[in-house]
Amino acid sequence: MRSSWAYPAGSPFSAQIRPALTSVADDICATVARLFAYLGTLALVATLTVHFFEQLPRTAAGNASRPSWSAAGRSDPAFALSSPDLSEESVTYTVLRHPEGGRKDILRWGVEAERPRVELEIYRIGGEGWSAPQAPADLALRMPGGPSSELEAAGVIDSKFGTFALLRRANAGDGPGACLGFFREIDDPSLRISGWSCDDRSLAAQRSELACMLDRLTLLSAGNEPKMAELFARAGLRRHSCGSPGSTASGDWITDADNPHLRGAL
Repeated sequence: MRSSWAYPAGSPFSAQIRPALTSVADDICATVARLFAYLGTLALVATLTVHFFEQLPRTAAGNASRPSWSAAGRSDPAFALSSPDLSEESVTYTVLRHPEGGRKDILRWGVEAERPRVELEIYRIGGEGWSAPQAPADLALRMPGGPSSELEAAGVIDSKFGTFALLRRANAGDGPGACLGFFREIDDPSLRISGWSCDDRSLAAQRSELACMLDRLTLLSAGNEPKMAELFARAGLRRHSCGSPGSTASGDWITDADNPHLRGAL
């Protein structure tokens, strides 16, 4: 007796069943492949998550151990300044060095009081320069008054090194007691000259003093930096007669001393 499930080879029922079975098998294979791909993706995400959280302590430790500035007590002064306005005030000279090559020579006047009256910093930028704050942000931290107060442009002054931008605390006014910051960045050699002045005189008087101070800044030793020596040699040829009649080092070059036109929060 022939089974009811058996059909001749040429039967139309046999031709319909075989494609159906093939389609079901293909669907099962595709479903299994998608399942494995999904599980593989989950495993990859889990692996990356575990790796990320394992790296967090290392990153924190790396930031904690990142090299920073330190005082170089045995370093000889590389710069000197003889300014009539500052000659009678006490001065301190500090040298800071960075493991990546940077050096800061910092001069401060009037340190016998609670705070210096004038600060001048010559920053020779090393490998750490990529992470160093920009000059306005750096001055906002260094100038008296606190970093919470914004700085605004307060004109420019001319010097033997070129034009210096001037900054002051926003809404500080032009009266006595206001602080005045200054900076200039030089590409070759990589150098930043900056600082600030805070006293009971007007901003116009402070501009004049700063212009004179910068023109009297001299290099004592360039070390192994011939470009530094070249910079100061070229600058010496442009030195003004500080305090003499008609000198452009009076602090009001380009902008008026009492009412500077270059303004706006930085």
